[in-house]
Amino acid sequence: MKTIGSDQFQDIRDAVRALCADFPAEYHRAIDEARAYPEAFVDALTKAGWMAALIPEQYGGSGLGLTEASVIMEEINRAGGNSGACHGQMYNMNTLVRHGSEEQRRKYLPKIAAGELRLQSMGVTEPTTGTDTTRIKTTAVKTGDRYVINGQKVWISRVQHSDLMFLLARTTPLDQVKKKSEGLSIFIVDIRDAIKSGMSVRPILNMVNHETNELFFDNLEIPAENLIGEEGQGFKYILTGLNAERTLIAAECIGDGYWFIDKVTAYAGERVVFGRPIGQNQGVQFPIAEAFIEVEAANLMRFEACRLYDAHEACGTQANMAKYLAAKASWEAANACIQFHGGFGFACEYDVERKFRETRLYQVAPISTNLILSFVAEHVLGLPRSF
Repeated sequence: MKTIGSDQFQDIRDAVRALCADFPAEYHRAIDEARAYPEAFVDALTKAGWMAALIPEQYGGSGLGLTEASVIMEEINRAGGNSGACHGQMYNMNTLVRHGSEEQRRKYLPKIAAGELRLQSMGVTEPTTGTDTTRIKTTAVKTGDRYVINGQKVWISRVQHSDLMFLLARTTPLDQVKKKSEGLSIFIVDIRDAIKSGMSVRPILNMVNHETNELFFDNLEIPAENLIGEEGQGFKYILTGLNAERTLIAAECIGDGYWFIDKVTAYAGERVVFGRPIGQNQGVQFPIAEAFIEVEAANLMRFEACRLYDAHEACGTQANMAKYLAAKASWEAANACIQFHGGFGFACEYDVERKFRETRLYQVAPISTNLILSFVAEHVLGLPRSF
């Protein structure tokens, strides 16, 4: 099936597809059933250099853009995998590349590129603030050459399979800043050291096989040199990662959407009921065709968001809209796929139910569809702020 952008970056697509072929549906199905982490798959991606795509060449990476990174994520999901196990390293990377000091880049990037370190986690969300990031309560107080961290985070993914984490904390109290987005700072946290000296991790069992956790900080001390950029400017820096995250997840949803459409189209063409293929019925054809149209439209917005991001231009609106469109399209494709597989859609051996659960997450995370609509209403259409 020829799709928008399918003839772009063909060398990347072919190479990622070849790697994914070594990890067929049976592999991902077994990982899901065991609620395990796909170590072998992530290691293979790392050794092949895909996890270092956004790291500049002088630090051992490929020096590619978000556009190419999005193609990698898309192909993983289109092959039946789940990029949620490893996409954190992709969307976190430019926060360090663009805002970290030269010393920090030299210290961490070569080891990440070589697979000696994983940077898979970002600690932002808190139980009482959710998407209202500027009101986070986790604090970082500077004491000599250290920062002392106290607070709590929730829904922090891949902590147990990562070496480093970005942590957003408030360094200046909210009532002491002119703008609520000021006074927030980003830190690099060595997860192993932190667990030994003030950070505790509580896993959260959830609907999909997605390793995520609640974190507690009790006088955790981290070196002042682990501050990224300027103190108090962390909110601005973190947007680099959040816009990348939303765009990459859009690409993953697009990959999911194509997987569902390929799956259901093949099934509808061969499944015979009442003496004819079910795909001959317009009641089956139309939902599949509609989902395909929506995935294609989302694909265009994904590439536009990537173009702007790679050009270092403002892309918040496009990143949000790409994520919204792609998550909606993949969910519609998932519904059509499970519906027209009938009972077989619920059978684990067909993989539809697994992918159905995985793609449903993106209606909620990393930002809910309602918050995207609010963002567009206020910042694009100029309507009054609703919250």
